[in-house]
Amino acid sequence: MEEYCFDHKFVKVNGINMHYVEKGKGPHFVLFIHGFPELWYSWRHQISFMAEHGYRAVAPDLRGYGDTTGVPTDDPRNFSCLRVVGDLVELVNTIAPEQDEVFVVGHDWGAIISWYLCLFRPDKVKALVNMSVPFSPRNPNAKPVETFKAILGDDFYVVRFQEPGKVEAEYAKIGTKKVLEKLYIPNGKPFDGSPVILPCWLSEKDIDYYASKYEKTGFTGGLNYYRALDLNWELTAAWTGAKVKVPVKFIVGDLDSSYNGAKDYINNGGMKKDVPLLEKVVILENVGHFLQQEKPIEVNKQIHNFFMGFSST
Repeated sequence: MEEYCFDHKFVKVNGINMHYVEKGKGPHFVLFIHGFPELWYSWRHQISFMAEHGYRAVAPDLRGYGDTTGVPTDDPRNFSCLRVVGDLVELVNTIAPEQDEVFVVGHDWGAIISWYLCLFRPDKVKALVNMSVPFSPRNPNAKPVETFKAILGDDFYVVRFQEPGKVEAEYAKIGTKKVLEKLYIPNGKPFDGSPVILPCWLSEKDIDYYASKYEKTGFTGGLNYYRALDLNWELTAAWTGAKVKVPVKFIVGDLDSSYNGAKDYINNGGMKKDVPLLEKVVILENVGHFLQQEKPIEVNKQIHNFFMGFSST
């Protein structure tokens, strides 16, 4: 928003017109990668903080989101991990050609894309701070969607998202703003008509900004990332057993369902085996899924302190 004094820019990358926000003129480049149902805007606190501390902070709208255009949304294959990572690599190469390596921060789907970025192009990543979604090694014997369906049933959100148009029609009946309120602040049953009381970390202005963008784009772009899950599994066969070989700090809230389902893997050596340069796991107490917005001061310090150790060169 205006009060943050960010520069809004557009660049042609990988056949699309990518919108990104940036601030700061420092020698080190930080790439922020958002998730669903988010935008560059979810990094507003971190962009300002890192710019004030001598970094060039950049946060794009991923393909299918916000003001980034040029991606047909009628085919989920346009949203494969290879295409999305390709966008980000070309973004960095285009706007920061002098940077051999960059710092990366990811959250939610942005975390998943960041893991893929580190697998595909570890040479481009100096260090990674990833949030909420732990690394998930590829299981060659289990397609993701059918696995979710077998374990969690047809009503699990990832399974429900698979049929093109179905969820979009449900969301259209509810209304964009109400959908976003419920997705950000789930209380009670989803979309059951119960009132939503916004927490202190999410203002009416924040929700209005997100809603203004999703009103224009719809939700299909973001949902297509879920619809490309099985395609990603097929495309990444060559990376079965591959490890993430960049320095990593992982941050998660203890109230996040993604943490509750992976506590043993995160805390008892499983993720360290797959991510051998995992330097630290930070569990934020009484914090949910949208931690960079819920606890920006703590998250900013965690990011900055970690990257400082790699910023001398």
